[in-house]
Amino acid sequence: MKNTGKRSIEIIERDKKVVSPSLTRSYDLVIDRADGSTIYDVEGRGYIDFAASVAVMNIGYNCKKVSKAVCAQMEKMVHCGFSDFYTEKPVELSEKLCEMTGYEKVFLSNSGTEAVEAAMKLAFWYTGRSSMIAFYRAFHGRTLGSLSLTSSKIKHKEHFPALHVIHSDYANCYRCPLNLEYPACGIACAKEIENIIFKRELSPKDTAAIVVEPIQGEGGFIVPPVEFHKELRRICDENDVLLIADEIQSGGFRTGKFMAMENFGVRADIVCMSKSIGGGIPLGATLSSSKIMSWPPGTHANTFGGNLLASAGGLATLEFMQSSKLGEKAVEKGNYIMKRLNELKEKYPIIGDVRGIGLMIGVEFVEKDGSPAPSRRDVIINKSLVGGLILLPAGDSVIRFVPPLIIKKTEIDRGLEIFENALKSS
Repeated sequence: MKNTGKRSIEIIERDKKVVSPSLTRSYDLVIDRADGSTIYDVEGRGYIDFAASVAVMNIGYNCKKVSKAVCAQMEKMVHCGFSDFYTEKPVELSEKLCEMTGYEKVFLSNSGTEAVEAAMKLAFWYTGRSSMIAFYRAFHGRTLGSLSLTSSKIKHKEHFPALHVIHSDYANCYRCPLNLEYPACGIACAKEIENIIFKRELSPKDTAAIVVEPIQGEGGFIVPPVEFHKELRRICDENDVLLIADEIQSGGFRTGKFMAMENFGVRADIVCMSKSIGGGIPLGATLSSSKIMSWPPGTHANTFGGNLLASAGGLATLEFMQSSKLGEKAVEKGNYIMKRLNELKEKYPIIGDVRGIGLMIGVEFVEKDGSPAPSRRDVIINKSLVGGLILLPAGDSVIRFVPPLIIKKTEIDRGLEIFENALKSS
C-alpha cells in the first residue's frame, strides 16, 4: 500500500518474524482503533469500513451497550467452566437466540468453524450416517471437518485429509455452471443431487445432511433464486436428510432478516451462527430442535463455549440489534447502495454484475470478454484503501460490500465516491 507509515512498517516486520504465515492479509493496513464505521491506523489515518471486519461488526465499533455489559460481567467473573457448571448468562443468551429464531436448543462455542463442526457432529450422531453434501465454491471454515465442506479454493484443502463430502453445483445464475438460463432451467443445479449424486455417487441412506450457505460468501456473494433453497428443502424432506444452514456471514440481520434463510421462506434443521452475534467477541452458536439436539452428556463439549464475557456481549449485541431495528436499516441502506452500484455498472464496463440482499452485496469485475478480472479487482481494492475506504475481496473477481449496519448515509456516499475514483483510475 502506498504511504504506509514508519510505525506500520515496523509492526508488519515484527509480525512476519513471529506470526504464522498461513494468515491472509489483503494489504498492509495496521489498525489501531475504531469507532462507529471508521477504522484508524497506527498513524492516525481514518478509513470508512465497508468490510465490517469480515461481516463481524454489524453493530459498529465501540457500541457502548455491549462494552458496558462486558465490563460489568468482567467485574463479577470472567470464566466459570460452563461445560461443567451452571450459570445464568449463557442461559439468557441461549434463550434470546431461541426467541429470535424459533429453535429450541443451542450449543455455544467460540467461532464459526466450531459452530459448523458441532452441526456436523450433531447430524452424524442423529442420523447414524457418515457422509454429507456441500457445494462448489462454499466456505465453511478451516478446521478439518468444516474444511471437508469447504470448496471455495483448492489451496484451503491441499495436504489435509477430509471427511466424506460430495460437492454439487450452487445456483450461480450469473455464471451458470450448467450453461442454462433461469427460470427455464427448472433449478437443474439443485436437482443434480437427486438425478446424479444420489444415483451415482452417494446413497441418500448414507447422507446425513446437505450443508448450504443461504448466500455464498467467500465463493463470490452469490445470491441463488428462491426456488433453489426450496428445492433443497424438498430433497431433504423426501430423502430423510437434514438441511444445515451456514448463517455465519449472512446472519445477524445482514440481509434484513435475522437469518438469511428467512428471505427464501425455508427453515433448516440445524443452523450455524457466529461473526456478528458476538459484537466482536468470539462467539459461535449451533441451533436446532429439541428432537435433533438430544445427544447425551459428553457427546460434544468445549472449555470456553458459553464463556461469561462472550455471553454478556452476545446478549447485549442481540438486544441492541433488535432495539435499533438494524434489519430494517440493512434493507434501506442496502437498497440505496445497490441502486448506486447499478448506476456505476452502467458507466463502467469493468463491473459485470451487482447482486445482494440487504447489506450483503457483491460486485463482480470482468474483462471485456466477460471473464473474471481478479487482478483489476485487486487494484481497485488497493486504490480504494489509499483513498480511505476498506474493501475486501470474495470469489474469483468480486468485491464485497458489507459495512456495519449502523453506517451513516454520509459515510456511504463518501465511500462510494472513493470507490468510483478507484474505478476511474483503474
